[in-house]
Amino acid sequence: MVRVDPRLCSQLHHRANAGRWDLPEEAFGQALERSARKAGADDDRALERYLGGLHLEDLALAVACEQGHDGAWEHFVREFRPTLYRAASAIDPAGGRELADSLYAELFGLKERGGERQSLFRYFHGRSSLGTWLRAILAQRHVDGIRAARRLEPLPEEDAPGTPAAADPPASPDARRFVALLQVALTAAVGRLAPRDRLRLGWYYAEEMTLAQIGRVTKEHEATVSRHLSRTRKTLRADVEQQLAAQGLGSAAIDECFAAAASDSGAMDLSTLLGADALRKEPRLDRSESEGMS
Repeated sequence: MVRVDPRLCSQLHHRANAGRWDLPEEAFGQALERSARKAGADDDRALERYLGGLHLEDLALAVACEQGHDGAWEHFVREFRPTLYRAASAIDPAGGRELADSLYAELFGLKERGGERQSLFRYFHGRSSLGTWLRAILAQRHVDGIRAARRLEPLPEEDAPGTPAAADPPASPDARRFVALLQVALTAAVGRLAPRDRLRLGWYYAEEMTLAQIGRVTKEHEATVSRHLSRTRKTLRADVEQQLAAQGLGSAAIDECFAAAASDSGAMDLSTLLGADALRKEPRLDRSESEGMS
């Protein structure tokens, strides 16, 4: 049985700034113990090293949200809604917003069991950042939705004319290979974008500028900027899918490819790719323009 020493728990509670959410040390300690049990860290030295390496502030926020702290939930929505929407749009350009919104009920914990809210936050253990964990959850929900829809599709009658031959079952998922394939394809797709489109993406993802700020530089209305970004994301997705299909991947394997990449921190990180690519190749913002937007 994993037990966190009260003195260590108090130190980590302070490092996590958990008092910001009025989070009791006992509740935070229980979350630390759940995380340690999940990782199999049991002896004292391994336990202290493991717990010290966690994303403690993210863990404290998740526990406070799980317990229904209004301030923590408002902070989460304010800080992580853009992350959710961007990740969901990268996974599913057509229905990404609905995919992200559907996750809020699970995170908030609308379902109850034994009189207690069942929040998805309980399964966040702090080993990755909260943003990375959310992207992985979104990717899994997207794949689950595709699989559920396919199970509901009627099977063709065996004697029906034109019935295609049974396809070979998809190969077993190879996450590392899928991530590598997607990274190569995404890099190539970004390189084929028009310079203006790369700039918008770079400003939005790498420099985290708002639609209004980008519009001031490009002389466009923020709604126009939003439409351009949406079109560019769809273009990237189509280009990447075409490249993956050319590598011999079927539609199911391509879905698994996006899921594996979204679960890998950095693989689907447009901010890193565009920060190193688009913003290096294209002219940076003029200082006077950037200062005027602050």
